[in-house]
Amino acid sequence: MHLQSYEYNNINIIDIMNKLISIEDAVAHVKDGMTLMIGGFLGAGTGVKMVEAIANKGVKNLTLICNDTAYPNKAIGMLISNKQVKKLYASHIGTNADTIQQLNDKTLEIEFCPQGTLAERIRCGGAGLGGVLTQTGLGTVVENGKRKIEVDGKEYLLELPLHADIAIIGASICDEMGNAIYKGTTQNFNPMMAAAADLVILETKELVPTGSIPMEQVHTPGIYIDYIVK
Repeated sequence: MHLQSYEYNNINIIDIMNKLISIEDAVAHVKDGMTLMIGGFLGAGTGVKMVEAIANKGVKNLTLICNDTAYPNKAIGMLISNKQVKKLYASHIGTNADTIQQLNDKTLEIEFCPQGTLAERIRCGGAGLGGVLTQTGLGTVVENGKRKIEVDGKEYLLELPLHADIAIIGASICDEMGNAIYKGTTQNFNPMMAAAADLVILETKELVPTGSIPMEQVHTPGIYIDYIVK
Protein backbone atom coordinates (compact mmCIF):
# COMPACT_ATOMS: atom_id res chain seq x y z
CA MET A 1 0.00 0.00 0.00
CA HIS A 2 1.31 3.40 -1.01
CA LEU A 3 1.15 6.29 1.48
CA GLN A 4 1.30 9.86 0.26
CA SER A 5 0.86 13.05 2.25
CA TYR A 6 -0.39 16.28 0.70
CA GLU A 7 -2.03 19.58 1.60
CA TYR A 8 -5.63 20.42 0.67
CA ASN A 9 -7.11 23.72 1.87
CA ASN A 10 -4.30 23.84 4.45
CA ILE A 11 -5.35 20.44 5.82
CA ASN A 12 -2.87 17.58 5.73
CA ILE A 13 -4.49 14.50 4.22
CA ILE A 14 -3.11 10.98 3.84
CA ASP A 15 -3.79 9.23 0.56
CA ILE A 16 -3.96 5.60 1.70
CA MET A 17 -3.81 4.10 -1.75
CA ASN A 18 -2.18 4.94 -5.05
CA LYS A 19 -5.04 4.39 -7.49
CA LEU A 20 -3.05 4.93 -10.67
CA ILE A 21 -2.25 1.60 -12.37
CA SER A 22 -1.22 0.43 -15.81
CA ILE A 23 -3.82 -0.63 -18.33
CA GLU A 24 -2.31 -4.14 -18.21
CA ASP A 25 -2.90 -4.36 -14.46
CA ALA A 26 -6.39 -2.92 -14.85
CA VAL A 27 -7.52 -5.38 -17.51
CA ALA A 28 -6.19 -8.27 -15.41
CA HIS A 29 -9.27 -7.80 -13.19
CA VAL A 30 -11.62 -8.70 -16.06
CA LYS A 31 -12.43 -12.42 -16.18
CA ASP A 32 -14.61 -14.72 -18.28
CA GLY A 33 -18.30 -14.62 -17.41
CA MET A 34 -18.21 -11.25 -15.61
CA THR A 35 -20.87 -8.55 -15.81
CA LEU A 36 -19.45 -5.24 -17.05
CA MET A 37 -20.94 -1.77 -17.13
CA ILE A 38 -19.36 0.53 -19.72
CA GLY A 39 -20.31 4.19 -19.79
CA GLY A 40 -20.70 6.59 -22.68
CA PHE A 41 -22.87 7.12 -25.74
CA LEU A 42 -21.67 5.89 -29.15
CA GLY A 43 -18.14 5.97 -27.78
CA ALA A 44 -18.31 9.49 -26.31
CA GLY A 45 -17.43 9.14 -22.64
CA THR A 46 -16.32 5.52 -23.06
CA GLY A 47 -12.97 4.31 -21.71
CA VAL A 48 -11.96 3.20 -25.20
CA LYS A 49 -8.40 2.10 -24.34
CA MET A 50 -9.74 -0.13 -21.57
CA VAL A 51 -12.33 -1.61 -23.91
CA GLU A 52 -9.62 -2.24 -26.49
CA ALA A 53 -7.50 -4.00 -23.86
CA ILE A 54 -10.47 -6.19 -22.86
CA ALA A 55 -11.05 -7.03 -26.53
CA ASN A 56 -7.38 -7.95 -26.99
CA LYS A 57 -7.41 -10.09 -23.83
CA GLY A 58 -10.12 -12.22 -25.37
CA VAL A 59 -12.28 -12.76 -22.28
CA LYS A 60 -15.61 -14.32 -23.20
CA ASN A 61 -19.18 -14.96 -22.03
CA LEU A 62 -19.48 -11.39 -20.76
CA THR A 63 -22.74 -9.76 -19.71
CA LEU A 64 -22.60 -6.15 -20.87
CA ILE A 65 -24.65 -3.23 -19.54
CA CYS A 66 -24.37 -0.10 -21.66
CA ASN A 67 -26.49 2.43 -23.50
CA ASP A 68 -25.55 1.13 -26.96
CA THR A 69 -22.92 -0.90 -28.81
CA ALA A 70 -21.45 2.01 -30.82
CA TYR A 71 -20.26 0.87 -34.25
CA PRO A 72 -18.71 -2.35 -35.60
CA ASN A 73 -15.18 -2.76 -34.22
CA LYS A 74 -15.30 0.67 -32.56
CA ALA A 75 -15.44 1.35 -28.80
CA ILE A 76 -17.90 -1.13 -27.24
CA GLY A 77 -18.48 -2.52 -30.71
CA MET A 78 -15.07 -4.24 -30.50
CA LEU A 79 -16.43 -6.63 -27.87
CA ILE A 80 -19.49 -7.38 -30.01
CA SER A 81 -17.48 -7.94 -33.20
CA ASN A 82 -15.18 -10.30 -31.28
CA LYS A 83 -18.25 -12.23 -30.02
CA GLN A 84 -17.13 -11.83 -26.42
CA VAL A 85 -20.60 -10.88 -25.14
CA LYS A 86 -23.28 -13.46 -24.36
CA LYS A 87 -25.93 -11.08 -22.94
CA LEU A 88 -26.51 -7.37 -23.48
CA TYR A 89 -28.63 -4.78 -21.69
CA ALA A 90 -28.95 -1.71 -23.92
CA SER A 91 -31.36 0.96 -25.07
CA HIS A 92 -30.54 0.62 -28.79
CA ILE A 93 -28.30 -1.28 -31.21
CA GLY A 94 -29.20 0.37 -34.53
CA THR A 95 -25.73 1.76 -35.24
CA ASN A 96 -24.02 -1.63 -35.07
CA ALA A 97 -24.79 -4.17 -37.79
CA ASP A 98 -22.77 -6.85 -35.96
CA THR A 99 -25.05 -6.60 -32.92
CA ILE A 100 -28.14 -6.87 -35.11
CA GLN A 101 -26.72 -9.90 -36.92
CA GLN A 102 -25.89 -11.70 -33.68
CA LEU A 103 -29.38 -10.95 -32.35
CA ASN A 104 -30.94 -12.41 -35.51
CA ASP A 105 -28.61 -15.42 -35.36
CA LYS A 106 -29.62 -15.95 -31.71
CA THR A 107 -25.96 -15.96 -30.63
CA LEU A 108 -26.45 -12.84 -28.49
CA GLU A 109 -29.22 -12.40 -25.91
CA ILE A 110 -30.42 -8.80 -25.66
CA GLU A 111 -32.71 -7.19 -23.12
CA PHE A 112 -33.81 -3.86 -24.52
CA CYS A 113 -34.41 -1.13 -21.93
CA PRO A 114 -35.84 2.29 -22.73
CA GLN A 115 -33.00 4.71 -22.12
CA GLY A 116 -34.50 6.42 -19.09
CA THR A 117 -35.45 3.05 -17.60
CA LEU A 118 -31.92 1.75 -18.15
CA ALA A 119 -30.50 4.77 -16.34
CA GLU A 120 -32.92 4.30 -13.43
CA ARG A 121 -32.18 0.58 -13.12
CA ILE A 122 -28.46 1.34 -12.86
CA ARG A 123 -29.14 4.12 -10.36
CA CYS A 124 -31.20 1.69 -8.27
CA GLY A 125 -28.34 -0.79 -8.35
CA GLY A 126 -26.00 1.84 -6.95
CA ALA A 127 -28.43 3.18 -4.37
CA GLY A 128 -29.44 -0.19 -2.96
CA LEU A 129 -33.05 0.18 -4.08
CA GLY A 130 -35.32 -2.74 -4.99
CA GLY A 131 -36.31 -1.35 -8.37
CA VAL A 132 -38.23 1.43 -10.08
CA LEU A 133 -41.89 1.67 -11.10
CA THR A 134 -42.51 3.06 -14.59
CA GLN A 135 -45.29 3.12 -17.16
CA THR A 136 -42.77 3.20 -19.99
CA GLY A 137 -43.07 -0.02 -21.96
CA LEU A 138 -46.60 -0.95 -20.92
CA GLY A 139 -48.40 -2.66 -23.78
CA THR A 140 -45.13 -3.40 -25.61
CA VAL A 141 -42.62 -6.28 -25.69
CA VAL A 142 -40.75 -4.45 -22.91
CA GLU A 143 -43.32 -5.71 -20.38
CA ASN A 144 -42.83 -9.40 -21.24
CA GLY A 145 -41.99 -11.41 -18.13
CA LYS A 146 -42.10 -8.42 -15.80
CA ARG A 147 -44.25 -7.81 -12.75
CA LYS A 148 -46.97 -5.20 -12.86
CA ILE A 149 -47.85 -3.21 -9.77
CA GLU A 150 -50.88 -0.97 -9.27
CA VAL A 151 -50.43 2.33 -7.43
CA ASP A 152 -53.42 4.66 -6.90
CA GLY A 153 -55.33 2.94 -9.65
CA LYS A 154 -52.50 3.17 -12.19
CA GLU A 155 -50.49 0.23 -13.50
CA TYR A 156 -46.69 0.25 -13.55
CA LEU A 157 -43.92 -2.10 -14.58
CA LEU A 158 -41.46 -3.07 -11.88
CA GLU A 159 -37.98 -2.67 -13.40
CA LEU A 160 -35.32 -4.40 -11.32
CA PRO A 161 -31.95 -2.87 -10.39
CA LEU A 162 -28.79 -3.59 -12.37
CA HIS A 163 -25.39 -4.24 -10.80
CA ALA A 164 -22.00 -5.17 -12.26
CA ASP A 165 -18.79 -6.86 -11.23
CA ILE A 166 -16.77 -4.08 -12.89
CA ALA A 167 -17.65 -0.64 -14.25
CA ILE A 168 -15.43 0.96 -16.90
CA ILE A 169 -15.98 4.69 -17.00
CA GLY A 170 -14.31 7.41 -19.05
CA ALA A 171 -13.52 10.84 -17.62
CA SER A 172 -12.23 14.00 -19.23
CA ILE A 173 -10.26 15.05 -16.15
CA CYS A 174 -9.64 13.43 -12.79
CA ASP A 175 -7.27 13.98 -9.90
CA GLU A 176 -5.08 11.42 -8.17
CA MET A 177 -7.93 10.44 -5.82
CA GLY A 178 -10.29 9.78 -8.73
CA ASN A 179 -12.49 12.87 -8.40
CA ALA A 180 -13.75 13.15 -11.97
CA ILE A 181 -15.13 15.67 -14.43
CA TYR A 182 -16.90 14.82 -17.70
CA LYS A 183 -16.93 17.44 -20.45
CA GLY A 184 -20.02 17.97 -22.58
CA THR A 185 -22.11 14.89 -23.24
CA THR A 186 -19.40 12.44 -22.07
CA GLN A 187 -21.11 12.29 -18.67
CA ASN A 188 -23.63 9.83 -20.13
CA PHE A 189 -24.20 6.93 -17.68
CA ASN A 190 -20.72 7.26 -16.14
CA PRO A 191 -21.63 8.73 -12.70
CA MET A 192 -24.42 6.23 -12.00
CA MET A 193 -22.35 3.29 -13.21
CA ALA A 194 -19.54 4.30 -10.86
CA ALA A 195 -21.93 3.63 -7.98
CA ALA A 196 -23.33 0.34 -9.26
CA ALA A 197 -20.33 -1.99 -9.51
CA ASP A 198 -18.10 -3.91 -7.13
CA LEU A 199 -14.96 -2.56 -8.81
CA VAL A 200 -14.68 0.71 -10.72
CA ILE A 201 -11.90 1.48 -13.19
CA LEU A 202 -11.72 5.04 -14.47
CA GLU A 203 -9.91 5.89 -17.69
CA THR A 204 -9.05 9.58 -17.85
CA LYS A 205 -7.73 11.78 -20.62
CA GLU A 206 -6.08 14.18 -18.18
CA LEU A 207 -4.74 13.51 -14.67
CA VAL A 208 -4.27 16.49 -12.33
CA PRO A 209 -2.97 16.81 -8.76
CA THR A 210 -5.41 16.16 -5.93
CA GLY A 211 -7.01 19.39 -4.78
CA SER A 212 -6.80 21.14 -8.16
CA ILE A 213 -10.46 20.42 -9.02
CA PRO A 214 -12.89 22.62 -7.06
CA MET A 215 -15.15 20.38 -4.99
CA GLU A 216 -18.35 21.83 -6.45
CA GLN A 217 -17.21 20.90 -9.98
CA VAL A 218 -16.71 17.19 -9.27
CA HIS A 219 -19.19 14.95 -11.09
CA THR A 220 -18.02 11.63 -9.63
CA PRO A 221 -16.37 11.68 -6.17
CA GLY A 222 -13.16 9.70 -5.90
CA ILE A 223 -14.61 7.50 -3.16
CA TYR A 224 -16.35 5.53 -5.92
CA ILE A 225 -13.15 4.95 -7.93
CA ASP A 226 -10.90 1.96 -7.22
CA TYR A 227 -8.34 2.37 -10.00
CA ILE A 228 -7.30 5.05 -12.49
CA VAL A 229 -5.83 4.42 -15.94
CA LYS A 230 -4.37 7.35 -17.86
